[in-house]
Amino acid sequence: MALWMEKGSDPTTESEIADLQAIAALKESAALEFKEKGNEYVRQGKKHYSDAIDCYTRAINQNALSDSETSILYANRSHVNLLLGNYRRALTDAEEAIKLCTTNVKAHYRAAKSSLLLNLLDEAKLFCDSGLERDPDNKELKKLARELDFQKQMQEEQEAQVSKALAEAKDLSSAIENRGLKIGKPMFQELTGLRKPVLDKNSILHWPVLLLYAEVMSSDFIEDFYETDTFAAHLDIMFSEDSPPLSWDKENNYTREAIELYYEAGSGIFLSKTKLLRYLLEGTAGANVESIGDEEKDVDGSISEYSAGKGSSKWIKVNEKRKLHDILKEPNFIIPGIPVFYVVSKTSSFYKDFRAGKWAPPS
Repeated sequence: MALWMEKGSDPTTESEIADLQAIAALKESAALEFKEKGNEYVRQGKKHYSDAIDCYTRAINQNALSDSETSILYANRSHVNLLLGNYRRALTDAEEAIKLCTTNVKAHYRAAKSSLLLNLLDEAKLFCDSGLERDPDNKELKKLARELDFQKQMQEEQEAQVSKALAEAKDLSSAIENRGLKIGKPMFQELTGLRKPVLDKNSILHWPVLLLYAEVMSSDFIEDFYETDTFAAHLDIMFSEDSPPLSWDKENNYTREAIELYYEAGSGIFLSKTKLLRYLLEGTAGANVESIGDEEKDVDGSISEYSAGKGSSKWIKVNEKRKLHDILKEPNFIIPGIPVFYVVSKTSSFYKDFRAGKWAPPS
């Protein structure tokens, strides 16, 4: 019988030919039966989708149908994989269906749909366009084409925002580096959020500056402190006679004449170029960009942080008549994300402990 014929040999008798024809007919009948059973499982709903995939697979494995009929099987299996969220498998099946029959419009649609869901927008557009070439009035493909145009526009806008954020962060990083400033790990972000310095069109840095009243750890925030401004200009306004007193300052110690400003020096680390860029990108469209292109610029190619010096921290008094830029560039000043200055009053009992180094900010 033909069942026991050696592989690759041709039938030589009418009996063998009849046997092969009978086997082919059985396999074709089985394939069509599996196809119909798969279609029925799809109609029965999600609980039977895996059964439908199994039936379509068994129908394909019969190798008994024409290319166009087998293309339909692959397209049907692609459809079920789409319903199940198996987008990569759906795309593979749709591509196989198209190879077998380029006029299978449903396969083009499912390839386009699965590509879109995989965020392969260029590939999705190609499949969509090829489907519309074969069926220009296809409503599903026309709707998908509009959705693709919208998604492509959104992607391009997002890419433009990422490029803009990266360019601004690099400009800002260069401005910081050129001024000889050192940015350390951010502190007190619960008070400042993700605020960062801004470089204006005149290449002037605008800093958000946090003022901490060390005695009670209350705070004030100056959102736009030009690097060319002095502290005196801001403090004159904040502590003018017309300004209300601080709610917690019951003894009225914190007056314009009594307050002094300090920064903490000689502690912490400052960030490498790469980490500084990553920090500046936080909260922007470029926050999750995979590569910023400057990783190779770190010193020695591997060191990512640098020691700021040894010894205990020191409180350095600020000369209020100096510009912010001149204070920030002091070699012992590491900016903790954004500038932080401590406000104390000479008339407060806390002042002596602070000056004697008996107080430290909470960790």
